[in-house]
Amino acid sequence: MRARNVLLSSGRLYPRDKVDVYRVLAQVSPAAYLPLLAKALQHLSYEGGRTHPAALALCEEAVAAARAIDPAEPARADVLYEALNTCQRELYGAGRRVEGLAMRAEMLAIGRAQDELAGEPSGTGLSTWATGLSEEGRYAEAADAMTELVAVALPGGPRSGGLAWSLLEWIAVLHEAGRSGEALDAFETLVGVQAAEAGNNRDLTICHLHTLIGYARMLDAHGRGERAGLVRQEALALLTELAGTSERYSAGGYEVAFWAVLLSFPGAGSDRPAPGEPRPPSGADPMYWSRDTKQRYFDSRHALREEVDALAARATEDPDRHLAELVRLHQVLTVRSTVYWRYETHLFEERVRPLFDEGVDLARRLSLHDPAAGTRTLAGNLIDRSSFHIAVGELGPALDDFRQALQHLGAAT
Repeated sequence: MRARNVLLSSGRLYPRDKVDVYRVLAQVSPAAYLPLLAKALQHLSYEGGRTHPAALALCEEAVAAARAIDPAEPARADVLYEALNTCQRELYGAGRRVEGLAMRAEMLAIGRAQDELAGEPSGTGLSTWATGLSEEGRYAEAADAMTELVAVALPGGPRSGGLAWSLLEWIAVLHEAGRSGEALDAFETLVGVQAAEAGNNRDLTICHLHTLIGYARMLDAHGRGERAGLVRQEALALLTELAGTSERYSAGGYEVAFWAVLLSFPGAGSDRPAPGEPRPPSGADPMYWSRDTKQRYFDSRHALREEVDALAARATEDPDRHLAELVRLHQVLTVRSTVYWRYETHLFEERVRPLFDEGVDLARRLSLHDPAAGTRTLAGNLIDRSSFHIAVGELGPALDDFRQALQHLGAAT
């Protein structure tokens, strides 16, 4: 009775009060209050923008409450799915990755059961499951999951950019799984989807331009140099058109995020974690990485910066042995820093711009010291800096860098 009176009172109920009330009432009226208890526990675990000290215990209690709902209740599946989703994030944050992945598998099973009842596929849970698999290096399984998701998503069209992100992750895990032909076909699909939409939205035109640049980079990586050259010419034509218009372009968060993920594609082969450590899920926005993976990846920038600075001194003394490795390691630092600082929008340009300038300067040194290896590296770093200029709305400088890069590629060829 006291719990009912508190619930019916006119005063404001804080999340802590709601949890206390629903814990009591769920014992006497589970059908009505178990779903409310599960949701209240989740809200309490992350209240006012801060994680509760006992967040994991609260989330585990939310899962237990959701499981206790009568299986015949239509709302049970949705309540349990959300409780599992909240809990798996906390489990990953606590380093309990095996349990977190098991909850993601259960979320996928719920999604499949719901699809079977509805008679049509929705893809619910597939992206979260694929991201978890990718972090564990299980790329073949992740690629299969994303192939299934894309098959569901493609007929529905772009859906405000959601399809493009799914295609990005699909391309990346196919590439990591060694299925290069399928990865290139998937990239071609992404280019086509964006080309169809670009005419209706300038922001999507910028993303299309970034995608062309990334596609050419991957074609080169797989020995498709002739096709890569044609794609770069297509990118040059689009960039020239955009730079020649009088309309000002103001970069938005969506385009910058899209570019940052694309930029990280070529670093996958040279930026591996230590054996046994989780790895950043290829192609996925860091927003959806597990907390411990994100923390480890971003924290590593500091040691990497020290390593680059130490190697710079050695490269000055002995460029034959150290300059090429310095250029490579600096590129890894640039990619990691770009992915990190894109969330700090007020500092993004200030912190990232010097890295792209340094990368071009280092590559120029390498091209003068070793033209055979350095000229193509310089072209790649110029294209990367061009893509940075595009990302921040500086289309004139972007065009200058891109043209220089094509000249160097022509000389290298």
